[in-house]
Amino acid sequence: MLGVVNLDKPVGPTSHDMVGLLRRLTGTRRIGHAGTLDPLASGVLPILVGAATRFSEELTGGRKRYEAIIRLGERSATDDGEGPITPSGAPPPTDAAITEALQAFVGTIDQRPPTFSARKQDGRTAHRSARSGAPLDLPSRTVTVDALDLLGIERTAGIVDVRVDLRCGPGTYVRSIARDLGERLGCGGHLHGLRRTEAAGLAVGEALGPERLEALAADNRLGEAIQPVEPLLRLPSVSLDAAEAWRFVHGSRQGVGQGAVGRVKVLDDAHRLLGIGEVTDGQLSPEKVIASDEAG
Repeated sequence: MLGVVNLDKPVGPTSHDMVGLLRRLTGTRRIGHAGTLDPLASGVLPILVGAATRFSEELTGGRKRYEAIIRLGERSATDDGEGPITPSGAPPPTDAAITEALQAFVGTIDQRPPTFSARKQDGRTAHRSARSGAPLDLPSRTVTVDALDLLGIERTAGIVDVRVDLRCGPGTYVRSIARDLGERLGCGGHLHGLRRTEAAGLAVGEALGPERLEALAADNRLGEAIQPVEPLLRLPSVSLDAAEAWRFVHGSRQGVGQGAVGRVKVLDDAHRLLGIGEVTDGQLSPEKVIASDEAG
């Protein structure tokens, strides 16, 4: 098996739990995912099957889209609903103030990761250090938010739920945006709900939940859920004939008569993915290769 499963992860399980599910259904250990979702989040979780795990970096590093609910009027130690959560006691902001404040998070911004996150510093993991009572002082990093559109505002007893559609680059913490929006408005805030609607070129409308995958596996039809990885690799392509393909998969550097420069996805003359290479000065060097016995 070689490809990607567009999994609709439910709220509750971890991303690693979903990897375990696919290992059981496929009967193979070689399963990974492209872009972790927290247990409290749902939506698109690309599951990589077989040699597709080799392209985790490329599929994780793309742009993503989320539908999020930001709760204003409360602060959370984890910046999400896991808590502990404390009311801020501040007056709720107006709709106009919320709309204006959201625009400050669009573009290239500096963002401080959540204290409870998988970020590492000097070999220490942030969430483990925070739980031990010695939180790390994590440095800010630059991320890109392409759009942050307001979908709706609901008010209940001093609590304001702001629903947004967020499109962003890799490494963006939606929890940090929720926290920082609350601080900007002076009332505190945290991420109350999150659903990833797009990732790695996959959309939630075509995603399959665990129950559907279980049913397909029971009918010996799980292969229907495994998509080819090649269309999801957002790289220019280079096609090789049979002799050139043999040299590529065996690690040889060779000239290419095509105009591509830099990293490319490499295909054979039947349009099957052979791997990723680097073209420099007209020479193609293998970088990631799918061996012939992995291609099926």
